[in-house]
Amino acid sequence: MTSIHLKYLVVNPVDLDWGAAINSVGFQEIAPGMEYPPKNHPSRYIFTARNGRVLNEYQLLYITNGKGKFSSASLGKGKYVPIEAGMMFLLFPGEWHTYFPDKQTGWKEYWIGFKGPLIDNLVDKGFFSKEKPVFSVSIQEQIVSLYHKAIAAAEEQESCFQQVLCGIVDRLLSLAYYYDKNIQFRGSDAATKISQAKVMINNDYMTLTPEEVASKLCLSYSSFRKTFKEYTGFSPARYIKEVRMSRAKEMLTNTSLSIKEIAFNLGYNNHDYFFTAFKRMTGQTPAEYRTITQGGRL
Repeated sequence: MTSIHLKYLVVNPVDLDWGAAINSVGFQEIAPGMEYPPKNHPSRYIFTARNGRVLNEYQLLYITNGKGKFSSASLGKGKYVPIEAGMMFLLFPGEWHTYFPDKQTGWKEYWIGFKGPLIDNLVDKGFFSKEKPVFSVSIQEQIVSLYHKAIAAAEEQESCFQQVLCGIVDRLLSLAYYYDKNIQFRGSDAATKISQAKVMINNDYMTLTPEEVASKLCLSYSSFRKTFKEYTGFSPARYIKEVRMSRAKEMLTNTSLSIKEIAFNLGYNNHDYFFTAFKRMTGQTPAEYRTITQGGRL
């Protein structure tokens, strides 16, 4: 694939209402020993590896071959993070940064530049931060394919192409977050333990306590709780509640059991407690949920 630089794409003011406006997308291969950025790079006049730059947009880059280094103001000027094939890194608007391939290896890079409430919200919620801009995702065909689709859409610029690009950006961000989150656990003892814990909970969610799960796994509860929440996003106690509520929803939708019978089958000895717990977690009473999911009206 030859180098492709598509910058300053047409953006309609309403495109941001969809979630994001994409300003640039492209690919380039830097051969070993090649100058960076190359002379044909459209941003050469504002970017040198030594001086770095500041953008007014986000950019998500993916390195699929070779290696290099990355630095940003939040990481500390003069502090360089090694970048290898299979890594992505996110550039933030208004933040100084620099990056460049190793002279011995060069690299292949994909990028897409964007801005809008989609990414602003993800940053505000803490999913992405300047303090952790690098993601280990390994070489993923679906990520490469998404960049290719983005380049094709930007080249054609058919009606509503910005909405297509917005969907691609959303997917790329999701995959960066997903793969980086899971790669730290993959093949580890922690991942095995959490998988075992989830099986235990799903098999015995009515009576099993988080402390009992930790004990069965020969882990201290504090260590188990910390690892479980990092892996699943839930505390063990919350996860048990979510499993019970999922079963409750399934029974309310697909069975004719009374609400009292469902509460008993889920291990709730007190029907009123089940009623309160269900409404707190779903915003609806069990009866209201059953009526809606079975096609009735409130």
